[in-house]
Amino acid sequence: MVTAPGIEEQVLTYVQGPAIHKVFTGLDNNPIADRKAFSLPDGREVRVFPARRGGLLVGVAIEDKGKGYGGAVGVMVGFNVADDTLAGIGTTDLKETPGLGMRIAEPAFTGQFIGKPLPVALKAQGGGIDAVSGATISSAGAVTAVNNAAAVYKALKAEILKTWGK
Repeated sequence: MVTAPGIEEQVLTYVQGPAIHKVFTGLDNNPIADRKAFSLPDGREVRVFPARRGGLLVGVAIEDKGKGYGGAVGVMVGFNVADDTLAGIGTTDLKETPGLGMRIAEPAFTGQFIGKPLPVALKAQGGGIDAVSGATISSAGAVTAVNNAAAVYKALKAEILKTWGK
């Protein structure tokens, strides 16, 4: 309990913040400082990170997880509020196999999500995302995390817009 605030600050500064800045660039605000916790209908609390340019809300980032080969795959997912497409993704938690599953953090994989409509799926499931060769489980975990975050975004969008405006 004593170390929890310090640990949270370290995660925000060195894990979540860099992932957000991979998704959104050229912002007028500090999404970490401007974050807000929202309650979902099932009682879970979720932190949402707003992204502003020119004083306007252009997007939000939400972190979620999927099941990878080596454990949970954490992904910070950015959403464009104007058209509900993906702004991009950044990884936050990976324990995948070096040289294989860890490649889901590379731009060749993460770049595929930019501008995609929701939900997303791997090409093997009829979607538009190429899995990393030899790392299908890790790739599927990232896609699951994105779709989990998308469900949270859809559930909270009205409240997000009420909180930060358009």
